[in-house]
Amino acid sequence: MTPTPAEDTAALEKVTQTTQARHTIPTPVLVRGTGLLGTSIGLGLRAAGLEVLLSDPSPSALAVAQDIGAGTILDSESAAATGRQPGTVVVAAPPDVAGEEIIRALEMYPSAVVLDIASVKGAIAEQVHRAVIDQRITASQASRYVGTHPMAGRERSGPVAARGALFTAAPWVICAEDSTRPDSVAAAEDLARLLGATVFTMTAAEHDDSVALISHLPQIAASLLASRLQDTSTLALSLAGNGLRDTTRIAASDPQLWVQILTANAPQIAPILHGMREDLDRLITTLENPTADGSRLDVAQLISEGNRGQARIPGKHGAPPQAFSVVTVLVDDTPGQIVAVLTDVAEAGINVEDLRLDHSAGYEVGMLEVSVVPGRKEKLVEELTNRGWKVV
Repeated sequence: MTPTPAEDTAALEKVTQTTQARHTIPTPVLVRGTGLLGTSIGLGLRAAGLEVLLSDPSPSALAVAQDIGAGTILDSESAAATGRQPGTVVVAAPPDVAGEEIIRALEMYPSAVVLDIASVKGAIAEQVHRAVIDQRITASQASRYVGTHPMAGRERSGPVAARGALFTAAPWVICAEDSTRPDSVAAAEDLARLLGATVFTMTAAEHDDSVALISHLPQIAASLLASRLQDTSTLALSLAGNGLRDTTRIAASDPQLWVQILTANAPQIAPILHGMREDLDRLITTLENPTADGSRLDVAQLISEGNRGQARIPGKHGAPPQAFSVVTVLVDDTPGQIVAVLTDVAEAGINVEDLRLDHSAGYEVGMLEVSVVPGRKEKLVEELTNRGWKVV
């Protein structure tokens, strides 16, 4: 069910209680760009009690963002007449125009903290540096800029998909430089925390190297895999399970946005793709002669290397990876079945560490996979069986 604005406010209330009274965010906050992220920031800041102004080249996106409560449309003439200036400017523009938007904001608002939320940081920072060299802005103006990146999003885009709680518990990277003013850094960090995010500090280069591997490469891999499905028969696709769905989910992303991201971060992505190509070439060579001496060992090594990499992904709440035991329960495709299973698990006094649902091809049943700590598996199987559930 889609959360309502009131539910968003409730979700944020606990997060904002401890920070609302002591944040260092100069107000009002001007959000330049009312897409998914910009509008979500506006909703979250409004829920925390801050005044938010909105601007966007698209009148329709701007109107929707205001209508759903993300802020008030900035009236440039009124602002000029009163001399009132935003204290903080959040540039929520696409990567290919973010740099110019930042430079323009630094020029237009001489005392404002300016931060952006683009997914690539090095190229944008270089644009700001170049503007200083070209004397478009001064070094003092540039020192008010902070590069940031909230690692959050949805499968939908635009202001209608925005949610004030979008950033809750999400990583938010702050890429300040030695020349960045401390008060600007503090404002950026407090804005992220006020929205419920977890702050990470990196250089722009560290950030771009990291997202090339953990974000951009998965997008490329998912898109390349999904592209192989274009001419696949309907009969073959009817056999698809969660493995295919999981590995291609993000292939539904916006092509225009990813053109900008991949182009901007190309120097960091290309070496990773070269490494992947070496692995593919190695596997192709092996599979072209699968009965040769050492072929099976080579395939096993490739798969085990993947095992080791996957095992390094942080576990629950960012804790070290932990192996869980999975209990699979057959559930009818009728309302209330999943809730009923989880209710019985809770009454058994067992905590659910993870959960996923797979659908059985051709049958009106689902397979609910409940992950628990290994020591609780036998008890859970016994409890669910005694309560009439079919445990696979």
